[in-house]
Amino acid sequence: MIERKCISQILRTHGARPDLRLFRNNTGQAWTGDSVRMRAGDALIRNARPLHAGLCVGSPDLVGWRAVTITPEMVGAQIAQFTGIEVKTGRQRPTRAQRQFLDTLQRFGGFALVVREGDDLAAVLDGTGPLS
Repeated sequence: MIERKCISQILRTHGARPDLRLFRNNTGQAWTGDSVRMRAGDALIRNARPLHAGLCVGSPDLVGWRAVTITPEMVGAQIAQFTGIEVKTGRQRPTRAQRQFLDTLQRFGGFALVVREGDDLAAVLDGTGPLS
């Protein structure tokens, strides 16, 4: 399965969970400014400036939060825990920047995970699978 399809499957499968909210985090750069339409479908951008999308280099494919119930000594309140999920397929591995982002997120108390398919995520969220 290609990564894009795996991400779509995860969003469809887990989008209805009451304890989880995930959003696609596309990263990249485009150009914005005043556009002028040209012939043959071309466009000219005047006063061009770069537009950076996504969180940062290395940020995961999916970001969001999951509900976590705090222990009784913390009044039993429920909080939203920042969640970052990097999706890989086949033999793909996280880049160094992606691994650093996930490691930092986990170190600061967030939920960070690399998954290969939607069932991996379900198992971890349901407490039946290992964190990777």
